[in-house]
Amino acid sequence: MAKYVALGDSYAAGQGAGGYLNDCLVSSNGYPAVLDAVTSTKISLLRDPSCSGATTGDVIANQLSSLNKGTTLVTITAGANDVGLAALLAACAGGLTPTCQGAIQNALAALPQVGSSVGTLIADVHQRAPRATIVVTGYVLPFSSDYPDTSLAAAVNYGVGLLDQQIAVAVAAQALAGMPVAYASVSFSGHQIGDADSWLNGDLSDPSTFMHPTAAGYEAYADAILTALN
Repeated sequence: MAKYVALGDSYAAGQGAGGYLNDCLVSSNGYPAVLDAVTSTKISLLRDPSCSGATTGDVIANQLSSLNKGTTLVTITAGANDVGLAALLAACAGGLTPTCQGAIQNALAALPQVGSSVGTLIADVHQRAPRATIVVTGYVLPFSSDYPDTSLAAAVNYGVGLLDQQIAVAVAAQALAGMPVAYASVSFSGHQIGDADSWLNGDLSDPSTFMHPTAAGYEAYADAILTALN
């Protein structure tokens, strides 16, 4: 039985899927709970200190104490808040306005540091839990080609794609250095915002859920993590 600890931000916590258990918006429908519930996976969720709004630095400072030498599985979803995700969502709630464009540019400018921060986080997790397999997830491209505001969709998808590249490269570098870490790429193709059956919340007027997965989306995250493990 894998002794599992989930680390990260709102995507790790399960924000957007309801059933919240605390002020960090840890959800009973988030992917850590999904992994724990599938008995065939033999994964036991021991602790879930993930928290909405957490940066990689916050994870290092506030969540690593949940790890110990007995931990054998760790998942991480982090990096989006390093580039100001919450500010970007708020700025772009009205579409691709000048304010939104400025937030996107600020996010792009912060991207180069994300890879280094994720690499440090992986190394710190391994030091705390040397027996643990580590799975780091990416973020889904949120908008489909059918989304009405094509300019907003293209700009945000481009930025998320670059963020995922930074995370994937950091994971690959740590794996080459001997860390037991894998990258889980997650795609909601056919279920993005703008598709009929979206696995992401698409209500621009609700920034607390906008661009966050639904319960079905977190099930897809769990499947991606299991694929990375296998």
